[in-house]
Amino acid sequence: MSLEQRWLKAAYSGSRWLAPLYPLGILYRYLMARRSRHYYSGKKSVVRATVPVIVVGNITLGGTGKSPLVAWLVNWLVRWGWSPGIITRGYGGKASHYPLQVTALTDPAQSGDEPLMLAQQTGCPVVADPNRSRGVQVLVDQGCDIVVSDDGLQHLALGRDIELVVVDGVRGLGNGRCLPAGPLRESSSRLTQVDAVIINGEQNCPLPIEGISMQLAPLSWRRMQDGQHMPLTPLPFALPVNAVAGIGHPERFFNTLRSLGVEGEMRPLADHQRFDDQTFRFSHQRPVVMTAKDAVKCQSLAPPDSWVLEVEAVLPPEFEHWLAAKLSAIS
Repeated sequence: MSLEQRWLKAAYSGSRWLAPLYPLGILYRYLMARRSRHYYSGKKSVVRATVPVIVVGNITLGGTGKSPLVAWLVNWLVRWGWSPGIITRGYGGKASHYPLQVTALTDPAQSGDEPLMLAQQTGCPVVADPNRSRGVQVLVDQGCDIVVSDDGLQHLALGRDIELVVVDGVRGLGNGRCLPAGPLRESSSRLTQVDAVIINGEQNCPLPIEGISMQLAPLSWRRMQDGQHMPLTPLPFALPVNAVAGIGHPERFFNTLRSLGVEGEMRPLADHQRFDDQTFRFSHQRPVVMTAKDAVKCQSLAPPDSWVLEVEAVLPPEFEHWLAAKLSAIS
């Protein structure tokens, strides 16, 4: 287990291992609160786009399910007649220039894994740029009439019309402390200020605000070699398998596999981990199963018998009605 994985486990389990870092967590929370006040008071400038902006983010580290919600949102917006675009920082990628327009064929080393995955899944314009307001303007110039900002909650320099926060229902807010003493990017009171809190999966931990349930539903198996989609049952590969997950919360993916009857060696990797030949060195030669986020990074590296589990976010009709009313009020 890597140091990052050990830290995340301690932050979400309430382990006293992080106790020496508590004073730093208090300092971090204070600095984040002061930074927010500077934006809200006008001391720091906020750039407002000429189109509505929906921010999807979280207040914790370790993966909560933001990207599936972003994909759901843009697909829903298209059905309602909008022309959405996605703005993202492009974490994990290093482009020679920004803004970077991400297409289904972009090198993930430039774009990062999540922007490329979203471009492939949605077919909508995706722009990666650490300067999000600049990237938003590129999307507007391309004809987008609404923008979804992926993982942009703390990027307060970009104005927003709707803020959605995703929380992992099983892990919640962990020990409730800010970095580096816990998983919080800012105080838990931030949840009371956003427009909606989306709880991914069954809620096992209390939150300071009522949330909206979201489930990640398995859709199909995709064979990496030729892109062919196969139904969930019967399994299109032999058991047992070698499973890898380079996401924020690998155990969620492994539990989903088990619920589908898939067993084998489950190998958790670091979030956004780069893949190489060593990644697929297992003690036994078996079919390999991975997430869509992993798949964009290893198309040329994965063994021939490799499979991707495609999933989609499922939200209640009440949320759709609320979102439609919210957009009608601001557009």
